[in-house]
Amino acid sequence: MTIKKNALKSIAIAVTLSCGALSLSITAHDTHVHENTASSKILENAVSGVHRTVENKARDQYRHPIETLKFFGFTPDMTVVEITPGGGWYTEILAPALKGSGKLYGAHYPDTGADDYYSNSRKKLEKKLASDVVFSEVVLTDFTPRQESELAPQGTVDLVLTFRNLHNWKDAGVQQVFKDAFNALKPGGVLGVVEHRLPVGADIKVAAGYVSETKTIKQAKEAGFRFDASSEINANPKDLAQYKVWTLPPRLALKDKDRAKYLAIGESDRMTLKFVKPAK
Repeated sequence: MTIKKNALKSIAIAVTLSCGALSLSITAHDTHVHENTASSKILENAVSGVHRTVENKARDQYRHPIETLKFFGFTPDMTVVEITPGGGWYTEILAPALKGSGKLYGAHYPDTGADDYYSNSRKKLEKKLASDVVFSEVVLTDFTPRQESELAPQGTVDLVLTFRNLHNWKDAGVQQVFKDAFNALKPGGVLGVVEHRLPVGADIKVAAGYVSETKTIKQAKEAGFRFDASSEINANPKDLAQYKVWTLPPRLALKDKDRAKYLAIGESDRMTLKFVKPAK
């Protein structure tokens, strides 16, 4: 009789423990789903915000900001670096999405006082950031191409992003900025790269502005990163790169020459690459 009671007691304990584990598993799953839903909603609100211009919103169809940021693992509580924000297209999305719970660094060209592209670009960005309270928490740091730069305090960043910049920096600049990104990131942090993609075998002299995906992966690995994944989110099979990338919209460098042709192609075919700083 005692043996039967002990057996029943053991079964009861096992069932209780099993139910408890199942309950914890369900709770963890529900929390994860809730966090993902909340994160998605924050991104959607940032993208649809009234602070964004109609012209910028029109480019969402080519840049897929929500899908791209999700691919890189973006969450609103992250510390993020955007390298050379330029006119602030992505800053308009990142700033409100991170405001209050995360942190955004804009690593941009310094204002040296010279009347040149770099200083004028910094002045324009500062003016934009001062124009709306949505940008009030953005912190600007100094980034100089082909020179060692502190994008953010070392080892403090979850996500470093660069959008269509590699072609401007050339090989030496890319190698340096990948090192800078590696230094800024926490172990396990992510480097997200979006860039005009050079088709295999294409003539680089004809296809100016396009960059080799294979070379980019190699350069990131040389800087210490692990290649994690690629995505076709920003792919455009209509773009055959038989021209300089600025021939396509939005630049339309040839102006009215074959305008309809290039508008029909749309913006460039882009690689979207995710790299991870190893935990050890």
